[in-house]
Amino acid sequence: MRNETIAIHGGYEGDSATRAVAVPIYQTAAYNFDSAEHAAALFNLELEGYRYSRINNPTNEVLERRVAALEGGVGALCVSSGQAALHYAVLNVTQVGKNIVSVPQLYGTTHTLFAHVLPQLGMNVRFAESDQPSAIEAAINDDTQAIFCESVGNPAGNICDLEGLARIAHQYGRPLIVDNTVATPILLRPFDYGADIVVHSLTKFMGGHGTTLGGIIVDSGKFPWREHAARFAMLTEPDPSYQGLVYVERFGAAAYIARCRSVCLRTMGAALSPLSAFLLLQGIETVAVRIDRHIENARRVAEFLRGNPLVEWISYAGFADSPYHGLAQKYLRGRGCSLLVFGVRGGLEAGCRFYNALRLVKRVVNLGDTKSLACHPASTTHRQLSAAEQRKAGVTPEMIRLSIGIEHADDIIDDLDQALKQSARPRPPTG
Repeated sequence: MRNETIAIHGGYEGDSATRAVAVPIYQTAAYNFDSAEHAAALFNLELEGYRYSRINNPTNEVLERRVAALEGGVGALCVSSGQAALHYAVLNVTQVGKNIVSVPQLYGTTHTLFAHVLPQLGMNVRFAESDQPSAIEAAINDDTQAIFCESVGNPAGNICDLEGLARIAHQYGRPLIVDNTVATPILLRPFDYGADIVVHSLTKFMGGHGTTLGGIIVDSGKFPWREHAARFAMLTEPDPSYQGLVYVERFGAAAYIARCRSVCLRTMGAALSPLSAFLLLQGIETVAVRIDRHIENARRVAEFLRGNPLVEWISYAGFADSPYHGLAQKYLRGRGCSLLVFGVRGGLEAGCRFYNALRLVKRVVNLGDTKSLACHPASTTHRQLSAAEQRKAGVTPEMIRLSIGIEHADDIIDDLDQALKQSARPRPPTG
C-alpha cells in the first residue's frame, strides 16, 4: 500500500471480539494471565502478548504498527512525548563514558538534553561544526556510539544530507538516528536513504490538531549490530536484568526496538495513554491530505514575505536560491516544508512588534498544527542557549518561525501583512 492508504488502514485488520472498524480504546492498566506459566513466559519475553499497559497495549500497538509501516521500519515504540522518544532512542545504544555526534541545528530542548542533561549521566554529545557529512566525520572518535540529526532542522529549516550522513555513520560502524518530525514520512522516509532509527514528536504534523502529546521511535531493522558486537554489548551480550537474554538472538532484526521497550520504557515509564494513541491515530488518517495543504499555503506565504519590503530575509528551501534547494529536490520531493523562518526588518524590537500584532496566527511554541503558528525562538524554544549557541543552531534575535496551517492562504497572508505594518511603526514616546 502507498503511504496515503497506510495512514488510514495500516496496522489494523479489525477487532476480533467486536469486528469494530474503528480502532478500539483499550483503557486498561493490566491483563489477565491464563496461569503462572503463561505469565512467566510473557515476562521472559518468550511469548508475545500483553502484560501491563506501561509496556504495551492493543491500541498503542496499532499506532506503532501504522507508523512503522509509514516509515518502512521493522517495528516501533510509542511513548508519552517526542522528547521521551528522543531520550530513549539515544539511551538505548549508549552508556557511561561514551558519546554521540550531533549536527548543531537542533530544537532547543533537544540541545538542552544533549548539552546539559546527558553529560550529567556520564554520556556526552559532540556537536559538529555544521550539518555537513565532513563535519560529522571530523567529530567522530572511538567512543562515539551514534550519529544524530533532524531531517529538517527546527527552527533553522536546514535539510540534512541523509545519504551522506548515513554513509559516514556506516563507514565507522555507527547507526544514524534521525528526527523526522518536520518532514513526516509523507515527504521523506529516512530509511530509504540509509538511516537506521527514526524518531517523531507525534504531537506535531502526525497528530496535527494540537490536542495530544506523543512520541515514537521506529527501527529500520537494518543496522548490523552483530558486526559491531563489542560496541553494542547491550544488544549482543546477555542482559542480566532479563536472565541472560541476548536481544539480537531472540529478536533478530527487531533487537533494537525490543530492548527499547523492555529496558527503557518498562523501567523508566514514559508510557503513552491508550486514549492519546487513539487520538493520534485520528490525526494520522488525514496527514497526507493535510501535508499537501500545509505545503501549498507555505509556498504562497513565502512568496508574499519575499516580496515584502518590511522583511529583511527569509529562509525557505522551496526557493531556487536557497542553499538547501538541491536537498529539497532530492529528499522532499522537490517541495519546501511548511516550516519557514524570516527576519523582520528593524531587528529585535520590530520582530517583537510584529509578533505581538498577530491576530489569526497563534503565538505558541508548537508546530505542525492545522492552525498557523508563530514562534520567536530566541525568547522561547532556544531561550536557554547562549547567544553563540543560538547562532550555531541557526537562531537570530529577529527571527520568527512560522508553521503554516491549512486555513485559507489569503487569510494567513492578510494577518501577516497587518502585523508587518505594525512592526514598522515606532514605539510611542513615554512620559
